[in-house]
Amino acid sequence: MSDLNEIGAKDSWRCWLCDAAVDPDASTNSDLGPSIDNYAAAKAKKGSTTVERLAHRACNTMKGKIAPVVPWSTELFVVDPAPIFESVERLSRKGGREIVARCPSQADADQAAEWLIDRLSRFAPEMRFETQVTPGGGQFMLALRS
Repeated sequence: MSDLNEIGAKDSWRCWLCDAAVDPDASTNSDLGPSIDNYAAAKAKKGSTTVERLAHRACNTMKGKIAPVVPWSTELFVVDPAPIFESVERLSRKGGREIVARCPSQADADQAAEWLIDRLSRFAPEMRFETQVTPGGGQFMLALRS
């Protein structure tokens, strides 16, 4: 098991689930205190690898009770956003492309694409993603490709 300070420094003291800052000096018994999440990341169809990530204690604990939720920014105008956690899981296992949101304008889609790539750089730093915005039917589809 790695040292909490090593994992915290590697993750820039940000919770990998909610993307909020984690106070390195907070008590590990506090809901907002630091904890190490042993996340089993699917690397291939044959098996998985355990990755240690920094999480708030509350985020880590809730992940054990319910499926993790990585929220979309409330500042984005996206319709029918796909669950980020599940989309990343599927793409990490099989690759390919998924439509992850619909947007009413090109500007909204471009903003959502930029935000998503930035968020995924912290959520799944071991993976490389690309976004694609495609017009159609009076809206713009945002696709994520691994």
